[in-house]
Amino acid sequence: MEIFVKRFEELTLNELYDILQLRVAVFVVEQHCIAMELDGRDQAAVHVWLAENGKVMACARIMDRGVESEHVSIGRVVTAVHRAGLGSRVMQASIRAAKEYFHAGALYLEAQEYAVPFYARQGFRPVSDTFILDGIPHVKMLRPADEEA
Repeated sequence: MEIFVKRFEELTLNELYDILQLRVAVFVVEQHCIAMELDGRDQAAVHVWLAENGKVMACARIMDRGVESEHVSIGRVVTAVHRAGLGSRVMQASIRAAKEYFHAGALYLEAQEYAVPFYARQGFRPVSDTFILDGIPHVKMLRPADEEA
């Protein structure tokens, strides 16, 4: 499995299509969430994905400070296959990329509530109560600057 990291403008049309296809398949179709998946922030993001035989198996996006939070943020983390270690791999690659591209210290994300234990294993800690985003319970989480990737 290969790891890819690219800014939006570096993505090929096929790479962008495959990333968005996976996100829509999981966040909209699988989770039955009628929400604006294409939120206008992808253009400001660095995209990280794992591919096997040309197929996107997991992806995430990273945004600089001031786009979603006062911290560098990781979002739209999704895998094609659940419980296969792909989420951990794409998160570790995203944490490294956040440091490389944006010189990240602390990292921010908004986790779906069921995924809080997964993100806690990646060094993130809850910093909010549960709130509803697009009809789904979420928790704001922060990874301190001194955690290792």
